[in-house]
Amino acid sequence: QYYGGMIWGVSFALHEEAITDRRSGRIQNANLAEYHVPVNADVPSVEALLVHEDDPHVNALGIKGVGEIGITGTAGAVANAVWHATGVRPRRFPVRIEDLLG
Repeated sequence: QYYGGMIWGVSFALHEEAITDRRSGRIQNANLAEYHVPVNADVPSVEALLVHEDDPHVNALGIKGVGEIGITGTAGAVANAVWHATGVRPRRFPVRIEDLLG
């Protein structure tokens, strides 16, 4: 779950964008040919370090999902890496070169 969350976080930061027609409000890239998501070739080698922690307050088994955590942290980390490398802070996702130059 966590690896998948990290991959989707990178995808959110760099690839995914729903393009809408301003006049009609319709989604213009409503299929996977035009809405870019990562494929195996886009995925770098990733490593996750997890700290084991029991949380008896969550449920009787003390388990919880972690996939969502990887999404939010990764997108922010990508934005901060772009800021560190370029000196320009991205203000929206996906990060586009024209936003950094303009």
